[in-house]
This record gives sequence, structure tokens and C-alpha cells, in this order.
Amino acid sequence: MFIGNVIFLLLVLISFAGLYKIFEKTGRATWKAFIPFLNFYEWIKLLERPWWWVFLMIVPGVNILMYSVLTVITAQYFGKRKTMDLTLAAFFSFLYLVFLGFSKEEKWTGIEDIKNKKGGFMRTWLDPLIFAVIAATVIRTFFLEAFTIPTSSLEKSLMVGDFLFVNKFAYGAKIPQTPIAFPFAHHTLPFTKETKSYLEWMKLPYFRLPGYSDIKNYDIVVFNYPDGDTVLLKAQDRSYYNFMRQYAAEGIDTSFKHKPFTADILSQARTILINNEQQFGRLAARPSDKREHYVKRCVAIAGDKFEVRDGEIYINEKQLPTPENAQHNYIVKLANNYIDVKMLDKLDIYVDEAYMLNKDFAESNGVLQFSLSWSSMNNTPGKESYGRPYEEGNDSLVFNSIKTGDTSIYMLNLTKAKIEQIRALPGFESCVRKNEAKGKYDYSIFPHHPRYPWNNDNFGPFVMPKTGMTIPIDTSNICLYDRIIDVYDNNDLEVRNGKIFINGAETKTYTFKQDYYFMMGDNRHNSADSRSWGVVPFDHVVGKPVFVWLSMKDPEKNPISGKSWMSSLTKNSKDGKFRWERFFCFVSDKGLSRSYFIHFLVIVFVWWGTAKYLRKRREKKEVTNKEIK
Repeated sequence: MFIGNVIFLLLVLISFAGLYKIFEKTGRATWKAFIPFLNFYEWIKLLERPWWWVFLMIVPGVNILMYSVLTVITAQYFGKRKTMDLTLAAFFSFLYLVFLGFSKEEKWTGIEDIKNKKGGFMRTWLDPLIFAVIAATVIRTFFLEAFTIPTSSLEKSLMVGDFLFVNKFAYGAKIPQTPIAFPFAHHTLPFTKETKSYLEWMKLPYFRLPGYSDIKNYDIVVFNYPDGDTVLLKAQDRSYYNFMRQYAAEGIDTSFKHKPFTADILSQARTILINNEQQFGRLAARPSDKREHYVKRCVAIAGDKFEVRDGEIYINEKQLPTPENAQHNYIVKLANNYIDVKMLDKLDIYVDEAYMLNKDFAESNGVLQFSLSWSSMNNTPGKESYGRPYEEGNDSLVFNSIKTGDTSIYMLNLTKAKIEQIRALPGFESCVRKNEAKGKYDYSIFPHHPRYPWNNDNFGPFVMPKTGMTIPIDTSNICLYDRIIDVYDNNDLEVRNGKIFINGAETKTYTFKQDYYFMMGDNRHNSADSRSWGVVPFDHVVGKPVFVWLSMKDPEKNPISGKSWMSSLTKNSKDGKFRWERFFCFVSDKGLSRSYFIHFLVIVFVWWGTAKYLRKRREKKEVTNKEIK
């Protein structure tokens, strides 16, 4: 990384030498070529381009593209107008400036010469195209970026299939840390699944511009997934670290479900995963700005005392109100009435959101016979599977249900409104919220240590780290802070002979370098959030969602109404793919505003009609003027 930064700096200095000779050939003061920013200003003036382009030359990532644009224009003014010349100028701009400046054969022909000549595709379109990319990159990097909601973590506040814009300057836009990247791609090149879209040989330190607001409790926040520093490329939707723990506890040695993981057992699981590249994909590391984008609700900010008690959130001992659209898993009992896929689709209850009712659950409830149909856990290592996928035309499949006597038991993920709809079904008997007992250890829950037997419904208390906060640390609580200290705050942490060493020095306290936040999904039992992988550091925060412009159902989660595109254009939201009421809505911490889709259509229609009227009026006036002449 350091070598890459040095190479880039050398290339910039070499380009200054090229500018020196170009200024000499054009009669400008040559000394200005070696004064940073002044040389860019003089170069832009020489090419008769807008003076404010100089500001684009100081933006990381954008400045590399700007070098290409200016070098291509310079090449044209030197008479280099063939496709190959302009391609070399675009992709090897630093060195091409040296060639133009030091070659005695290359002469400055000037801007008037190029104005009088017709250009080909490259000369006519290349620099405007690159500059359009630059403008879009600036907007995407510092102001607004388009995202798609991939998971049901915030269901029903933000839904799978919502296309939204994220405001990046709310909390302060981040300068790209890996500036050499394919435009408009995040971590993977378009039309590929595993090819990374960026180069890491040049990397900049973390820096954030000032924002106009702070993160507050209950804000919906977009951030880079902290656990995503390491991924298996064929299982990118899962935490590699939890995957490793799961493989160790359920595929290698089940005793680790109840005791601390050792380095040896995790190493065995890691080896198995790495050696099964065909199934899990290659193991890859990602810089913080290229980690997966997640969107959750910030329930606790830096300095808060956070706790979950029986599924309810408490901040500083005060219970927070439950969001209107929050969902939990409920055990539903119905008398002789199976809930099929059509009913779930009609109720807009996702068929793969509930936990699988397994054999242990059945036996503990005295159930003699049970059936399952839809499960994402078929490939879970060490578990017997009772799931089978949805089949076309088989709409009567039973979902997450157990049959016992005259009663069917279901595990469904429901909001308060959905509960009322379930209560209205024929044969309804009961609906009880699932709750994991306090003190029941779940190894998949942070901090993954039986000393802190936390689970999804009973978690904490845990005080959120804050900049400048100092805490005592020892071997009893280091599991709460090891990743924060070692990875996020960028220290060298070691535990040796019962003692804590940070950057080589033994210590019994630690002072945090940045603020941390606890992010949770409104979909409380089906959200991989801070309860699973810990807190989110401020340097991972990206922005806040502001506007949903399109929303459509995922055919895998709505297998009936979410399939057809064309026929859905004439269907309502319940029967078709498009959620019309979610088009053109503003996002707040309470959910979405009303839809402004009709207003948008009216504006487009008025604009089109006005433009058409003015064009006809202008054409009529031109005909009249000709007749007068």
C-alpha cells in the first residue's frame, strides 16, 4: 500500500515535468508547472476550460479521471487525434504529458486548429463522456448514491426491492480510501460475481468531510458492514466469522455450543471453508469503504447504555417505543386450517422469513407429526434438513408448520397489523410471540462467549463506546472489546498469560478513538444486526436514506404476485409486482411518506406538453418569418 502511494506521487511529479515543457512550448511561465494547484489552474486556462475544474483536481479518485480528461484535450491540441493516440492519453495520462512535452516532433497546434476540423467518435465524444462520468462520480461520492434494499431486516419500514437514494452529506461524506476503482461499481465489477472492481495498491487514510447532523437514536442509517472485512465470495450474504463459528460448533464439535471457542477449533473450521472453494468460493479481504452496504435502525448511540429485555429495547434504563412496523416471530395455532403460499402472498408475509420448526421444537412441544416446506437452512452443516423448496403449481404447501392432532402450529413473522389479520382466520386458536429466555446462551450472538449468555431477545446491558471514553479491561471482559480495539481502532492487541497488551505495552485500561453505534433491524427475529456481529464504528457510516423512487416485490419472497412484470402494470400492489404506494416516497425514522408518484407524472406530462407547445410555436414563427421575407 505504501509503495503504491509512493508510485502515484512519483507519477504526479513526472507529469509536472511534462507540464513544464508544455508550458514552455505554449509560451507560459514554466515555473508555474511545479506549484501544486497553480499548475492545474494554468493548465485548465491553457485549454480554455472552466476555472472551477481545478477543484475537481483535488478530489481523490476524481482527480485521476480529470487527468485523463485534460490529457485527452491536450493531445488534441497537439494534433494527436487518432483513436490510438487518444486512448493512450486517457489511460496513460501522466506519462503521455511527458511525451507531448519532451518530444521535439510534437507541436502545439492550438484550439483554433481543432475548432476548424471535423472529429471522429473518440475526439468528439471521449472527453465529454469521461467528464460526464466525473460529474456522476462526484455526486455519487459526496452527495447522493442509489441503493437497493437486499434483505428484510427493516421490513416493513424499508422493504426488499425498494430502490432508494442515500444522503451522504448528512453525517459527512467520506473521502474514498481506495480511489482507483471502476466507476459506479462498489466492490465487484458489473456482470461478474467475484471480480473486484478496485485496486488496493494505492490507499488513502480515512477522512470525513463535515456533516450537518449527528446520528440520533432511531435514525435509519446506511453503513459498511463491519464484519465484511473478510468474505467467502460464494456466500457473501453471510458473516464469514459466524459461518466459521457455526461450522465449528455444528459440523466439527457440538460441545462448542456451550463453551468458549478456541483458536484451534476456529482454525479447523477456517481450513475446511478455505479448502471447499468450489462450494463456498475464494476467501477475500475488503477495505472498509468496499464492504457490503447494510441499512439498519440506530437504536443506541455512543455513550448509551443498551439492553434488550424480553424483546423490548431499553436505552439508559428507559424503554424505547416499538416501531409501528416492527416484526417478531409468533407461534400461531390454527384448528384444521393450513396456511398455504397463496395466503402468505396475499397477506404479504414472506415465506422464508420464519425460523424452521425443527425436530427438537416438535419433540419439546409433544408433537408427533410435522411437515415443513420452505427453508434456507437445507445446507446448514451438522443439521438434518426437513425443508423442500417451493414448486410451481404446488400452492398448498405448508410453511414452517407442525401438525398435531386437530391443530396446526406455525412460526410466522408478523407485525401488529398482520397479527390482527391472522386472528381473523377461520379456526384461529392462539398467537404467542417467540421469546428466548434470559441467560440462554446463543453462540451466534455477540460477543460469542458463554461468559455473556446473551440472545436475540435478552441482550446486554452494554455501554456503547464513545470517543475519549476510558474503560477497565481484563481477560473477563476483553471479548466485548477485542475487535473494537484491534480492528476498528487499529491497534495491535494481544492476550498473553492472562494479561492484556496493546501495541506491545501491558495495560489495564483502554480509551476509545471513535464513536460506536448499535444497529438493529425492525424485523427483530430475522435481522443479522449488531446483536450478531457487534457495534458499528463511525468510520463505517455512509449516510441516511432519503427517498424511495421505485419498489417491486422479490419473486423469491413473493412467489405468486412478485413474478410477472408486464401484467403487473395493470394490477394493484396486492396482486402485482409493483408496490405503487411506495413509488416516490420520502424516508423518515417513522417510515415512508405518502407517495408523490402522481405528482411526478403530472410534472412530466406538463413539461412534455409545454415543450411540445413551445416547439410548435417556434416552428410556426419561423415559417411566418420566411413568408414575410
